[in-house]
Amino acid sequence: MFRGAARSIVIELKYHRGLHVLSDMEAIVRSSPHVLDHVRDAVLVPVPLHPRKERERGFNQCFLIAKLFARAAGGTTRIQPCLQRIVDTVTQTAFDRRHRMENLKNAFALLPGTHILPDQHYILVDDVFTTGSTLNSCARVLRNAGCLMLDVVTFGHG
Repeated sequence: MFRGAARSIVIELKYHRGLHVLSDMEAIVRSSPHVLDHVRDAVLVPVPLHPRKERERGFNQCFLIAKLFARAAGGTTRIQPCLQRIVDTVTQTAFDRRHRMENLKNAFALLPGTHILPDQHYILVDDVFTTGSTLNSCARVLRNAGCLMLDVVTFGHG
């Protein structure tokens, strides 16, 4: 279960527009050298929000988290939005694994004009890994577009 300070930080960011927690998140990421080694020199692909949801929230928290991972990792780490959310799904928070998978079926697509390089290391960035349904849906799109080296990184797990 996703608990403690990490949970509070993510909730503050997502639901209370707590952009001030990004510096705390970056400090946590910087204190995790194995995570930084994992993302260094890769292309970070933030999980997209539906345009309506991003307008409501005012930002995509996954893009902001990708920025702090890229900044902390250094090297040639960069962010490339490759995906778009084409279905305005309801929130996943109350769903079990099966309902999450159904909710996200065909919810993502490759962003027009995106070219996936098979020899490039791509890393999907999400705020929290719960069942993996969101990341699996995004990964399916990237794999179908030719991505061969794909990993994930999240701020929290639960």
